[in-house]
Amino acid sequence: MIYSFYGRLSVGNMDKEWLSEGELPPTFYVYGTEDPFYSQFEEQYEVIQSMKIPTGRIVLNSWPHGFGSDGGWVADYAKWLETIFQSGGSMAKTNRFTSETKIQDVIADPAFDGFGRLIFPVDLDLRGTETLREAGERLIWYSHVNPERTVSVINEMKARIQSGEQIFYDIYTDKEKAEDPSKEDTGLFFFRGNPGERFAVVNAGGGFLYVAALHDSFPHMQELAGRGYHAFALIYRPGAETACEDLARAIAFIHEHAGEFQVNTEGYSLWGGSAGARMAAWLGSYGTAAFGEKEYPAPGAVIMQYTGLSDVYGNEPPTYACVGTNDGIASYRTMERRIERIKANGTNGGIEVFNGLSHGFGLGEGTVAEGWIDRAIAFWEENVEADEKKQ
Repeated sequence: MIYSFYGRLSVGNMDKEWLSEGELPPTFYVYGTEDPFYSQFEEQYEVIQSMKIPTGRIVLNSWPHGFGSDGGWVADYAKWLETIFQSGGSMAKTNRFTSETKIQDVIADPAFDGFGRLIFPVDLDLRGTETLREAGERLIWYSHVNPERTVSVINEMKARIQSGEQIFYDIYTDKEKAEDPSKEDTGLFFFRGNPGERFAVVNAGGGFLYVAALHDSFPHMQELAGRGYHAFALIYRPGAETACEDLARAIAFIHEHAGEFQVNTEGYSLWGGSAGARMAAWLGSYGTAAFGEKEYPAPGAVIMQYTGLSDVYGNEPPTYACVGTNDGIASYRTMERRIERIKANGTNGGIEVFNGLSHGFGLGEGTVAEGWIDRAIAFWEENVEADEKKQ
């Protein structure tokens, strides 16, 4: 479906029962953020996905309605289509994960050979017999965990692999991991965006005790890639110092492999929730050299969720933050004060405070915070564009 609006399958229709009458085939969406029907495309994509129909999506940032074959989307669509053909025209539901799929079955899936265990928090002691729904319920300090989103992300991981993409990268060599076995539990998950687009690195929280990527970074990665950005989710070693070392290595790794990833390294962004937000802020201020890597450019923006970090050093990148008023871990007042201090230093900052929300709401789907990620992306883009005009 390419920026279509008229016809029996109208993007204006979100009725599952009505749509199911058509026995819809695998469906691929391509549309731009400036399309007047953008919000309807976004909503129906989620509806079609929830119906367990194989779906694909490319969102072209700042593109209007009626772009034809422009935008570089055709090659990615061809890869997706080849996956559909290889599966006999449809991906059988038996090959797709559900909220009742057991963790051990995801890890054992051949598509995830060598890294399947890192999809889940290795430091949280989850049982392999627990389901994906139960895994989300075990994420300490988190709220509003959406099992349908968990399932959607893991199914997309598998679909991307089946279409020929590599979605996981080691950031340390075998020698480095042999010298420090804790580095075995690290790596970068990657959802490829549009060629030449900027990239984002998302860091989940977990109190520096575990990495809650299922809720706090994988969904963000999926959303960012769906909008055309190259999106990485870091699996790091818990511990403030080691986590920052791993993030510094990840930034270095992406820069060193920029050609392979087809990323634009200028104006990249660092994202994080809770402990992951501290990582993003620290790397934004201290830089990669402070954590053992050579110096790489600072990010064009830092996107932070629910963390009580108060330190301001005067060299922060433009910073967006969001938090709930009922957060018993990260005070929204502390976050407001930090943003005000950043702005007082002449750097752009912004914060959204959501009434009634507690800690760890992630994308905030189904809450008053839903949609914050779009405003965070806009903040990132606006600040990078403003910086480019100064140069």
